[in-house]
Amino acid sequence: MLLQDTRNSLSQSPTPLSGIFSTTKTLYDQLLSEPQDESTRSAARLFLQEHLGIAAEMDCELPADVNALEDWVAAKTVKVGKQYAAYLEERKAGKPRRFFTSKAHALHFLQAVAPSKLVDGAWLYGTLDNWQDPRFHPLIRTYLEELGDGVAQMNHVLMYRQLLAKHGCDGPLSLPDEYYVQGTLQLALGYEAQEFLPEVIGYNLGYEQLPLHLLISAFELHELDIDPYYFTLHITIDNAHSGHAHQAVQALLQQCAGGTDPQFYQRVRAGYQLNDLGVGSGDIIRHFDLQDELLRMLDRKRTFGQQMHSDYCKLEGKTVNEWLSEPGQMLAFLDALEARGWIQRGVDPGQSRFWHLISGPDALMFGVFTEYEQRLIYEWIADGWLAQDQATSGARQRPFKPARGSRRKAASDTAVCPADRTQLAMEPLSEPLEALRQQLESMPRAERMATLISMMNPSLHGTPEGLLATRMFSSQMY
Repeated sequence: MLLQDTRNSLSQSPTPLSGIFSTTKTLYDQLLSEPQDESTRSAARLFLQEHLGIAAEMDCELPADVNALEDWVAAKTVKVGKQYAAYLEERKAGKPRRFFTSKAHALHFLQAVAPSKLVDGAWLYGTLDNWQDPRFHPLIRTYLEELGDGVAQMNHVLMYRQLLAKHGCDGPLSLPDEYYVQGTLQLALGYEAQEFLPEVIGYNLGYEQLPLHLLISAFELHELDIDPYYFTLHITIDNAHSGHAHQAVQALLQQCAGGTDPQFYQRVRAGYQLNDLGVGSGDIIRHFDLQDELLRMLDRKRTFGQQMHSDYCKLEGKTVNEWLSEPGQMLAFLDALEARGWIQRGVDPGQSRFWHLISGPDALMFGVFTEYEQRLIYEWIADGWLAQDQATSGARQRPFKPARGSRRKAASDTAVCPADRTQLAMEPLSEPLEALRQQLESMPRAERMATLISMMNPSLHGTPEGLLATRMFSSQMY
């Protein structure tokens, strides 16, 4: 049994990250930009060892007997279904949204989970090297589906990028370091899969279970006119009957077909527990504070505007440039704008002079603030006025329908069935991509598959070349 013979890398004492990898975000960025660099890979292994040491000490909900997994998954799915039904009954009875207090809150959530969503499926990348071993096919099948089988509209990372861009949330992220833990774990597992294969299987088993928060998030995003398709797709594709949750169980059972090594299953359980490290969706949702987020945004913004204003207007004895010259002044600056009458809180923001400076095509500050940043300002100005309006609308139950544009109706938007992959891989290409395809086709099969795998890594699979490689790999694997 290949996986159960994998050496136990956890026996080494974890060494804290240092030097250029002293922050999780730095390692995350390096794994995306220079994954083959030896210092990067060494840091990734240390990162995994450290976190797996923590995970191994945590209580694990997985059944003690691996053969009980299928029943356990089924029971877990039923439980989540009942919890979601209870949530819907609460909403019908007039209770407000459970997660998102406002659209700004929801958009903040989308950005805060982006480090994980933008490497969706990365933990399975290393399994591609075992493409000739049928025991790995459930894992590889899951990875290919995360990549949309090479169809851009169904590639999960590209979907999420599009969702962020649609709402002005695709700028550089400014998040606490702990928000990068899950994404870094996913990348590290993907690149170190040969050493940590049991942990990869365990992590995949945990990640692909359908959580209650995914169902509620999709429902409430739709209510706030944010396309929930990325989330509804994961509700359907991760199903326990035939989807990724099912494939995750099958991948483990196939590795245990000859009997279960207790040490192997212990490592699987530690990998499963990695899902609970870092900052979870619930914590992100609970810790959002509109004013705090607004002030952080303005403080980041002020450095770009501190010399861009004339000095003829003064507020509380300071010019705008002076207000913007030092950190920590943004709340006092807003108070000064309110005292001067430029901001009127608690009423329709359209009555505030400051709002008209930043919003609309004729605004003097048009383009200075992104849609998300404008939303923060709008909701902070509106204050109780908006909360009252949302409470009224939130009490009215809306039937759940995919948001406009969330259904992929066009044939080109839909991943094809396995029998059609070869045909898809041969569809007309641009001249450079056609030349690349021919070059790849001319290689011996083993060399070609290795090259395709290198083009399907978490940093490249969403590029035109990576999408082509995914289609070719998918069509030639079976």
